[in-house]
Amino acid sequence: MIAPARTVALQTLQRVAAKDVDLATALDRSRKDLTDERDRALAAEIVLGTLRWRGALDHVIAWAGDRRIGAFDTIVLDILRLSAYQLLHLDRVPASAVVDDAVNLCKQQGHRSASGAVNAILRRISRDARSVPTAGVEDPVAHLVNTWSHPQWLVERWIARLGVPTALAWATFNNTPSPMTLCAHALRMTRVDLAAALAAAGVTTRPCAYAPDGLIVEHGNPLTSALAREGAFLVQDEASQLVGALVAPRSGMRVLDACAAPGGKTAQLAAALHGTGFLVAADVRPRRVRLLRETLRAVRLEGVAVIQHDVLGGIPFRESLDLVLVDAPCSSLVTIRRDPDVRWKRTAADLPGYADRQLRMLSAASCGVKPGGHLVYSTCSSEPEENEQVVAAFLGAHQAFELEDPRRAQVAPDPGVLACLDGEGCLRTTPHQHGLEAFFAARLRRRI
Repeated sequence: MIAPARTVALQTLQRVAAKDVDLATALDRSRKDLTDERDRALAAEIVLGTLRWRGALDHVIAWAGDRRIGAFDTIVLDILRLSAYQLLHLDRVPASAVVDDAVNLCKQQGHRSASGAVNAILRRISRDARSVPTAGVEDPVAHLVNTWSHPQWLVERWIARLGVPTALAWATFNNTPSPMTLCAHALRMTRVDLAAALAAAGVTTRPCAYAPDGLIVEHGNPLTSALAREGAFLVQDEASQLVGALVAPRSGMRVLDACAAPGGKTAQLAAALHGTGFLVAADVRPRRVRLLRETLRAVRLEGVAVIQHDVLGGIPFRESLDLVLVDAPCSSLVTIRRDPDVRWKRTAADLPGYADRQLRMLSAASCGVKPGGHLVYSTCSSEPEENEQVVAAFLGAHQAFELEDPRRAQVAPDPGVLACLDGEGCLRTTPHQHGLEAFFAARLRRRI
């Protein structure tokens, strides 16, 4: 009998490859068929590990099979990948069981003729994996592609822009599983109080290095605690929290979060407003709006106007808003650590399209900002086309706006934000400098 976790892992990889759903949705749907929590955990580990190390696994499989990776049927290749991942990275299951299940999966999927080759390839990997030829630092591109499992186009860009040591640091960071990070809901309790309450519930945390309301979970599951049901926190990456801390509206302001889902930053904005002024949170797709509403319900936030709206069509507030946040849809390249499939879905050819749309969204949103107000642009992308180049293009076309350095603003942001500003005053977190995903945000002020 094939181990249920491996069957589910294969189903998930196939769903992701078909691009019908994202990784999180595919994994959630597939794991519903598993009743044993250990099987659910193993299936998730196999899927995430296989996607994270896919480039390195392909290198080993091509060597062991003595053929190009493109010569394998898609399903057979997925079976080889998930099995090779277990052989090379997990030691809880005997190698013979992994190989036998792979052979049986081939037969089950209608690829009986490939089962002999799969058996031979996996047995060679299990026996001789240390003999796989690998490139060293003398060939940094091949080293990062084949050993650190990153796409060649991205590796080449990082090396050209950042240098080999930094590119290697980013790749290493991306292959390290990310911790669970919480953002204390400031309207409920402080970070200190949340940490104490979680400790009483058996959950150990430590403060984030930069995000003022952030906690990193070291032990225990906060999601099963009463605090989660009470809306005391949200799960939110530290770098994402810093964007919300940079925006930091003051009481009484009129604010629009133009691309609000899933809602973590919206919750931060609402907490900063302390129930004053007004806050509109918008997103374009019905599913995203539902997710936004669910997030706000989870932290028991009322008084936020949630609407389905496409910012590209303009916004219904003409020069009347104190603050507009455009957390623009992007390539999401900085989420590679948490969503390893992103590295294989994106190409360099995608970037101009994202940048064009981001610039149009920023331009449309700017019409709602009143003189003296602010427009904040942010992305979860590491690439300049989507970040500083979009800001430069916007400023070139909108003379009424200027890039504001928060260090010289009337009200200085939190010290954690200040520590992550670059020379121009943009928020720019990086793995090698801050140990965080490479988020970007720029604060633009309307002069007239």
